[in-house]
Amino acid sequence: MRIGIIGLGRMGMNIARRLLRHGHEVVAYNRTPSKTETLQEEGATAAYSLKELVSKLEPPRLVWLMLPAGRVTGEHIETLSGLLSRGDIIIDGANSHYRDSISRAEILHQQGIHFLDIGVSGGIWGLEEGFCLMIGGDYEVYKKVIPVFESLTSEGGFLYCGSSGAGHYVKMIHNGIEYALMEAYAEGFEILRNSPYQKELNLADIAGVWMRGSVIRSWLLELIERILRQDPELRNIKGYVEDSGEGRWTVTEAVDIEVPVSTIALSLFRRFRSRQEEPFSEKVLAALRAEFGGHRVIKKEEE
Repeated sequence: MRIGIIGLGRMGMNIARRLLRHGHEVVAYNRTPSKTETLQEEGATAAYSLKELVSKLEPPRLVWLMLPAGRVTGEHIETLSGLLSRGDIIIDGANSHYRDSISRAEILHQQGIHFLDIGVSGGIWGLEEGFCLMIGGDYEVYKKVIPVFESLTSEGGFLYCGSSGAGHYVKMIHNGIEYALMEAYAEGFEILRNSPYQKELNLADIAGVWMRGSVIRSWLLELIERILRQDPELRNIKGYVEDSGEGRWTVTEAVDIEVPVSTIALSLFRRFRSRQEEPFSEKVLAALRAEFGGHRVIKKEEE
């Protein structure tokens, strides 16, 4: 198939490369021309504007966006809607909020343009291992793009989840679970590092043995082993952890539908804590202990 790829970041570039490897024709556009030129050297057709990209695709056109979720994706979809024709298909592969995807699908439907929302997982390893795709939108439109999905995934690696928004909804929950899994691994390895056996334990070896038959084996654990073999003390890493939105949305959705998600919520709050140098809340705690119990408070000049 011939497909336009907009956004050649880490994920977009690898999606385009994997499609090229599997015999698809890729028309590529990126705000930074150098990335477009890099992909052109690997066999893609270069475009240097959205209008040029659309002109190099034949109806019914297929355009896949891999851009930051929110305003940037919305602006590109709005521009494309004025360039594309009835029967063309737009795919949003960003981590967009599922409600945005529902709205975009409705607006594009009025113009006769189809829309699929796809949650994409696999990170930078997707190029070699295959991506995981969670797909929402009209089922008949989904069926037309199956050859692309088959090329991007390993066997069983894509799923039609339901109507518009379903793909991004499933990806949102996926990322909420990911937050909790990562936090559990992090806390477990911190206990090991501070245990009575800390001088005897090799944390990379523990991750490695857990990967071989253990009930907690996973790709995340495999990555932990890789990380710890390269830098056992993580001396070059600052414990500052961002969150990209999906964990917040998962917790908010859980509140809206009254589902308890204690572990996911705590893992999100732990990320907030990692970005604070001296939390005001902990100063309040220290001051209170001094007031009601006469406990010692460490002053700034004592540090």
